[in-house]
Amino acid sequence: MTARIIDGQQVAERIRARIASSVIDLKTQTGVTPGLGVVLVGDNPASAQYVRMKRRACENAGIYSVVQLLPANSTQAQVEAVVAALNADAAIHGILVQLPLPSHIDEAAVINAIRLEKDADGLHPINIGLLAMKGREPSFTPATPTGCMTLIAEAGVPIDGAHAVVIGRSNIVGTPMVLMLSKANATVTLCHSRTQNIPALVRQADIVVAAIGKANYVKGEWIKPGATVIDVGTNKIDDENDPRGYRFVGDVDFESAVQVAGAITKVPGGVGPMTITALMQNTLKAAERFAMIP
Repeated sequence: MTARIIDGQQVAERIRARIASSVIDLKTQTGVTPGLGVVLVGDNPASAQYVRMKRRACENAGIYSVVQLLPANSTQAQVEAVVAALNADAAIHGILVQLPLPSHIDEAAVINAIRLEKDADGLHPINIGLLAMKGREPSFTPATPTGCMTLIAEAGVPIDGAHAVVIGRSNIVGTPMVLMLSKANATVTLCHSRTQNIPALVRQADIVVAAIGKANYVKGEWIKPGATVIDVGTNKIDDENDPRGYRFVGDVDFESAVQVAGAITKVPGGVGPMTITALMQNTLKAAERFAMIP
């Protein structure tokens, strides 16, 4: 048995085409152009590359974007001042603070400083709190988990009543992923660094979401035959056969897992494009809400 590949790039392109059409409609009907403000602190190459990809995707869809670059030695006050300026800018409807921030910056305080109606990455504690509550809906949901949920739906995989295992409990992916799956009526098991016998738990899962940040961590022999596997990881490993001397792999050992799973994402080209797409969706949603304000 060989798994069906869930092509995140293909799904993202289809959704982005719809976003671009909606952006044109919004401009035509209200004169409002969706605007995204990105804050990047420091010179982390991976973060810088990701910001460039986000900006290019936004521009292709007609979304205005601006990047505020700050040196790695910026103070807490300087970072929060940039967020405050974006909060006050009527041309900016969504704000993204690229994570991780330098270790001396209080990440929680910076995220808290974003106006709730501009929380394009869906990580404000009020939005996360609403996501956790039954019968409540956040203004925005976190970009990467939202992209994962979309890929699961695109694969035609039923979530209602399924047993899902999420590996990793970060604030960005793992924890909100658990909340979103639970809200969709899955029974969810969260695995982390202190969890005992993770392989045995994974073998019970109809849906596996791997977001632990360890290259090839989840083995094919752990996967329940026919399960759906969403690989969030992007890990750089040495590879002398690659002209660059390295390549990127996920948290799942793709070569073994693809022989067992029913459907699986690839790395790269799986969750990554969907994260950017969800960010664009949130920015468009924020602009549409802004345009309704008298």
